[in-house]
Amino acid sequence: MIEVVRAGPLTTVQDLGRPGHAHLGVPRSGALDAPALLLANALVGNDAGAAVLETTLTGCAVVLPAGGLVAVTGAVARLRLDGADVPSGAPVDVPAGGRLDVGRATAGVRSYLAFAGGIDVAPVLGSRSTDTLSGLGPPPLGDGDVLRIGVRSKRAPALRTRRQPSLAGAEIALTVHLGPRADWFTEAAIRTLLDTPYAVSPRSNRVGARLAGASLTRVRAGELPSEGVVLGAVQVPADGQPLIFLADHPTTGGYPVVAVVADVTPLAQARPGSTVTFHGPQR
Repeated sequence: MIEVVRAGPLTTVQDLGRPGHAHLGVPRSGALDAPALLLANALVGNDAGAAVLETTLTGCAVVLPAGGLVAVTGAVARLRLDGADVPSGAPVDVPAGGRLDVGRATAGVRSYLAFAGGIDVAPVLGSRSTDTLSGLGPPPLGDGDVLRIGVRSKRAPALRTRRQPSLAGAEIALTVHLGPRADWFTEAAIRTLLDTPYAVSPRSNRVGARLAGASLTRVRAGELPSEGVVLGAVQVPADGQPLIFLADHPTTGGYPVVAVVADVTPLAQARPGSTVTFHGPQR
């Protein structure tokens, strides 16, 4: 079992998500930083899709009454076991009754805490992930919550230490494919999107990364009928400020999508104020 002592502001259960259900109005959800989740699971000998905890900025603290093997990856944060520093990015043996504290992120945003055996909550549509928009999956953790750990795999843990995926820096370059509604915007707006840096807004979350910067001017007035949107869609609301959809995004929307980001993974660890630039275009 896992006893949650300090849940943090948004700690959720995540795995690789539930792709393939957009036609039902269900986004994929899952870990925002999939490479960090995969590494954490490998370090404790789990299958790649085992469920872990995803923390946000301030980490969390848990007690393992029966002990177990754990690993923390993702954001750079101080990791302590019963008050003593232990390494992140490596397996850590927690004794029975041991308390593990994942501290505040000093670089990046999200840490991933894997337990040998994975977190055993009821799957919904094949995934144990928390979807913060629809409410599917387990709710975000609160202080005092108790979670069950699954049966430990016979797979051997990865090497005692392994290089972690690099975190996004203060400047993030994203490749975009223009469309499907690029024709709703002026040529000047497209140049602005591709030539002007934007800042990640503090209002960003698992649904989307909100950006602050130059507004994008439309050619057309009014709104679209709702149409499908995908992971990485760059939607432009009425204020002209781009919004990049992330794992918990809605599956339809009425604001025009000017472009789609090829890989949103760097945004998982982008702190508020980080600079985002778009590169392309590719149609």
